[in-house]
Amino acid sequence: MKKMVKVVAAIIENENGEILCALRTPEMSSPNRWEFPGGKVEPGEDIHTALEREINEELSCKIATSEVFCENVHEYEKYTIQLIAIKAKLTEGNPKTNEHSKVIWMARENLESLKWVPADVPITEMLLNK
Repeated sequence: MKKMVKVVAAIIENENGEILCALRTPEMSSPNRWEFPGGKVEPGEDIHTALEREINEELSCKIATSEVFCENVHEYEKYTIQLIAIKAKLTEGNPKTNEHSKVIWMARENLESLKWVPADVPITEMLLNK
């Protein structure tokens, strides 16, 4: 049985209704693909605390999380992830690329123009249909 990893992803929307998208580096798994920023939930950590920590580490900014937007399970070759997408707002700072190649604000209707990591595709589909 493959290892199950719990992962959180932020759906950060700005005042113009654009959503923050992050481009994975060539060295990361699923290289040069877009994702909603976030990361692994550590043992004993709740999903909101994990997401706030990950965004601070990856993007050097602070967020306030709200409700869970959606959840899905995606099986990769070596492991399976339980991906929990959580709505959030920036509360401090501007996103910086500490771990990603690039971050952009993208209009919801243009999300499908990006090449997403497989686990994030269902999130983009749900965002396009809302």
